[in-house]
Amino acid sequence: MNLQASTHSLPNQENSRVHICRLCSAALKHTFVDLGMSPPCESFVSREQLDEMEPYYPLHTFVCEECLLVQLGEYVSPQAIFEEYAYFSSYSTSWVEHAKNYCHQMAEQLQLDRQSLVVELASNDGYLLQHFIPMNIPALGIEPAANVAKVAIEKGIATRVEFFGKMYARELVAEGHHADLIVGNNVLAQVPDLNDFVAGMVVLLKPEGVITLEFPHLEKLISQGQFDTIYHEHFSYFSLLTIERLAKNHQLKIIDVEELSTHGGSLRVHLAHSASKRPIQKSVAHVRQNEVEAGLDQIPTYTAFTGRARQVKRDLLSFLIAAKSAGKTICGYGAPGKGNTLLNYCGIGSDFLDFTVDRNPYKHGRYTPGMHIPIETVDAIDRLKPDYILILPWNLKDEIVKQMHHVHEWGAKFIVPIPGVEIIDPRGDEL
Repeated sequence: MNLQASTHSLPNQENSRVHICRLCSAALKHTFVDLGMSPPCESFVSREQLDEMEPYYPLHTFVCEECLLVQLGEYVSPQAIFEEYAYFSSYSTSWVEHAKNYCHQMAEQLQLDRQSLVVELASNDGYLLQHFIPMNIPALGIEPAANVAKVAIEKGIATRVEFFGKMYARELVAEGHHADLIVGNNVLAQVPDLNDFVAGMVVLLKPEGVITLEFPHLEKLISQGQFDTIYHEHFSYFSLLTIERLAKNHQLKIIDVEELSTHGGSLRVHLAHSASKRPIQKSVAHVRQNEVEAGLDQIPTYTAFTGRARQVKRDLLSFLIAAKSAGKTICGYGAPGKGNTLLNYCGIGSDFLDFTVDRNPYKHGRYTPGMHIPIETVDAIDRLKPDYILILPWNLKDEIVKQMHHVHEWGAKFIVPIPGVEIIDPRGDEL
């Protein structure tokens, strides 16, 4: 992606500059939610860096009254984000299984074979493309983070370390690459230049090819108070209404929409060239109507979200304060991007959480951005036996509770912060 420095900076409202929508270039006038100042969520701190200054940037999101895109300014460049990326998709068992099911679904639906080509944008460590190899379906990954791409290459997955956009798409086509299927899982949010990115997909896609884009659904973010899914690496937050506007701008049509449970509720939209013979499924009108009924075509729905975020913050802090006052010990599970937004917005540091744990070895021995909570190996929970475990990747709560079911042996319980404070007793009863 041609993710050059953008002019779409969205500073605090006190600044006199006009904020411009990155999709339609309209002036931005309405705040969606202002989460204050926060460091980049994947900038984990080493022990040696604890006394150094960390950069903090605004987490102030706006909504465009013209195209309804919820967006954050490009305070951190994609090059800085992906120079050494800390997120490896394969550490989530359920996500890898989700990807495997998708590959088999699309191989059958599109009748992919050894003459086809699948291209995944932001292919990470090969968590998805690895499933096409046993089916003898050619696959190519485009991944900007060299440290992550290296893992995919070691798995035997053809991977280019590049940012994708219209210019690079032309290079691929010149090499003879035309895609039957283009996959973009949770990448669209990380693209500051949306129009260049989508234009690149249009160039790369065969006349009857299909693009699938998967992203957290803005309707779920709003209805379930998922403010912690907002962070600097995610420049935009999408509804179907906005994706339809984006598709139309690039002579694409949405032919199908799947509603998924991943990441707290996601959409998978299927797109094709406007001139394609592929029919439009009824699911498109269904999801569009649901969004209209939820008020996603009305600006007041968006501007009311600040109150919801503040309530979630107050409720979580009230519970944690009461637990600590009662002498309880609390740790975290996971160190995801959303967790770091939650910790920084709520001001939850080591005064509340003694430590957090993560399955990703890259994070072990480091500290969370801003709040500097130490990150340990998962077995630290067994050694230190906390009373409560705060699940920071709450979208994986079922997987984590199952994985850590044995903590009931010393009476530990889980705290799920979103959409509201929920206490889970692993013995089977929610409190």
